[in-house]
Amino acid sequence: MTPRTVGPTTDASLTALLQASPDRIDEAFLRLAGELWKDGEATEEALPSVPALVAALAVADGSRQGHLALLLGLLAETEHTAAEQPLTEAVRAGLDRYLPLLTDSAAGGPLQLGALYLLSHLGGDRERILAAAAGTELTPDDRTRLERCLQPLDPQDVVLGRVWPSPHEWQLNADEVAFDQGWIQNLSPEALAATWASDTRSVFAYTGAKALWALRNGTPTVVHDTSVHAGARPADPPAPRIEEFSRFSDVLRCPGCRGGLSYEAEGAACTVCDRSYPLPNGVLDLSAGAGDNHGESDVLQNAAAMRGIGFHYENVLRPAFLRVMGQNWGGQVTPTDEDAYLAEHLAPADGPVLDVAAGAGRWTAVVAQTTGADNVLALDLIAPMLAGLRARLPEIATLRASALALPVADGSLAAVNCWNALQALPDAGAAIDEIGRALRPGGRLTLLTFRWGSDPLYRYFQGSHAFPGSPDGIKLFEAEQIRTWLNGAGLSIVEESGPGTFVLITAEKQA
Repeated sequence: MTPRTVGPTTDASLTALLQASPDRIDEAFLRLAGELWKDGEATEEALPSVPALVAALAVADGSRQGHLALLLGLLAETEHTAAEQPLTEAVRAGLDRYLPLLTDSAAGGPLQLGALYLLSHLGGDRERILAAAAGTELTPDDRTRLERCLQPLDPQDVVLGRVWPSPHEWQLNADEVAFDQGWIQNLSPEALAATWASDTRSVFAYTGAKALWALRNGTPTVVHDTSVHAGARPADPPAPRIEEFSRFSDVLRCPGCRGGLSYEAEGAACTVCDRSYPLPNGVLDLSAGAGDNHGESDVLQNAAAMRGIGFHYENVLRPAFLRVMGQNWGGQVTPTDEDAYLAEHLAPADGPVLDVAAGAGRWTAVVAQTTGADNVLALDLIAPMLAGLRARLPEIATLRASALALPVADGSLAAVNCWNALQALPDAGAAIDEIGRALRPGGRLTLLTFRWGSDPLYRYFQGSHAFPGSPDGIKLFEAEQIRTWLNGAGLSIVEESGPGTFVLITAEKQA
């Protein structure tokens, strides 16, 4: 069989990239990438084009070298879990050209980040790559991402669910390591391999998103949360107090039959169907079993079930998530900006306010400061998150319940806050319907979520992240889709904004 040669269209697109003016480089790059790669799969033109892409590195300037490195990494990633990897082997042939892109480029700059993404896929050259990286100035997070992506799976020594956004940002104590090993050892070999591959793909995606943004915008920056709401690592939750919930007797309902609740020191009970709801650690558990049985297929839920995960989420995982999903690598949206938005748009709320998917309470604190702690109910389904919230905000009535079956009466809430959560829910449209049911006329919804990026490459990196609740990849939205859901739930948008791929919305329940 005669080897396939590079087609004239691809050859012309590569030439166009090399000759494009600086303001047209990204346009030319997307055209070339679209001929070789589509929705995570390589086209027929990809394999014969690899030698030309590698050769072009010798004549390209730094920006174009970074784009070519990113494209070569994307092509190799199409074979991430394949038994045979002809594309990856073809890409590996250019290793001698790739290593100087890593070692001789500006630390933390776009070219170095593009090289890191490419090299992360070349596990067969692990020793040479790590030797080159050892003498290169890299941030600890970039270095450990590279090391993790190149690391082969060793079933006897494996870490799962604690490598994103980088292994460096997970510092586990002995109890946490023992907790992890307890559930990891119960996995089948197939589940172990699948989760390892999924973790690796999420790290690829973070590395790729960072590199693509940098090639378009320059060196990323990191924004730290310095507000008074950031808080320290929480202590143990305080003792239960059923009085926190009985003051919401006109609001809270049995999630099973929507009957009213009666309250005793040990918890609550439905006055209609007699179902009982306990009060572990001061959290009223209205989940009725939701989320308890994750099983082997959702091992990321096991990784999230760790005491202290809420603190780690809000101080490490959440900021990284905003960088990827919101394209917030330049810090256009800061925690202070988020605080100010909530304070402004929730200020008119007069009555009970529900913070849906409240996590460990970072933004519940802002809601409470704005509307009064006695008016606030906080809800989440992950018990360790709620333990952190309860310890941070002992005055807040805290519920374990599903956002798809809010345990509140129809038209009983003055406001609902759903902040950085809609994309994590299993049915976003149903969640908005529930919010619409729960809000009284004139009641407000404040919402932060994310839309898909405008180009297929960034969308690919967004969707390649696997997290608890979305083990097959994040599902984001188109703005019009959210508007349709809101309208169907009887909500009218009064404000909509968001830089990058953020979506910030305030909506009101129609009379």
